[in-house]
Amino acid sequence: MSNTTTPTLKIHCENLSKTFIQKGNQQVPVIRDITLDVYENEFLVVLGPGQSGKSTLLKIIAGLELPDKGYVTLDGVPVCEPGPDRGIVFQSYMLFAWKTVRDNVELGLKLRNIPIEERHSVADHYIKMVGLQGFENHYPHQLSGGMKQRVGIARAYANAPNVMLLDEPFGQLDAQTRLYMQVETARIWEQEKRTVLFVTNNIDEALFLADRIVLMEGKLPGTIKTEYVIDLPRPREHTSMDLLKLRGEIIDNTELIL
Repeated sequence: MSNTTTPTLKIHCENLSKTFIQKGNQQVPVIRDITLDVYENEFLVVLGPGQSGKSTLLKIIAGLELPDKGYVTLDGVPVCEPGPDRGIVFQSYMLFAWKTVRDNVELGLKLRNIPIEERHSVADHYIKMVGLQGFENHYPHQLSGGMKQRVGIARAYANAPNVMLLDEPFGQLDAQTRLYMQVETARIWEQEKRTVLFVTNNIDEALFLADRIVLMEGKLPGTIKTEYVIDLPRPREHTSMDLLKLRGEIIDNTELIL
């Protein structure tokens, strides 16, 4: 991380391993012996090709999967199940088609019995933050892919999580919209300063967003190959010479080409 103060540990993963059982009782080791620390307000990117175990790692931190070995702690407390302290955004939009933008963003608040006036206030704040002011009463079918993903980000932030977990959230977007969403994600992180763990297979995306990149091996079971500290000022430009130099180093060290 770029500041000079001692960072506060937020998430600790200790020797995580996970094996899935497929048809015929075939065992598929997905991750093995992963130890990882994530610090408060850090933007950490887990970078790796498909089938490298990075999404499974995120799901274990989210509490959606349990490891076969090892453990995860958040603020020193063991993670055993999902919780409101972790907001999750997936690659698929996962919006309710029959609910408006505001209703989708308010969903978690409603489930927690937050009074309607407060729900509207919180939802409006985050709808504005993601640039969807004026679309509060639109339905998902009336939105573009990038707009739908912004609704998902607003919904996750509205629940005031300590940690944001994003699993290849821009993978379904066209190239231009993906670049725009990277800029928006960096802006929102600068504004809100949450701990972010972001999974991607895109080197340029990782370099643009990350304080630190954890590079996964390109095969199963997934392990951490190395890491890169991206101690560069923000806002960044995809074409900066510093980023392009780091890009070359990562390409030389991985199967990824984008």
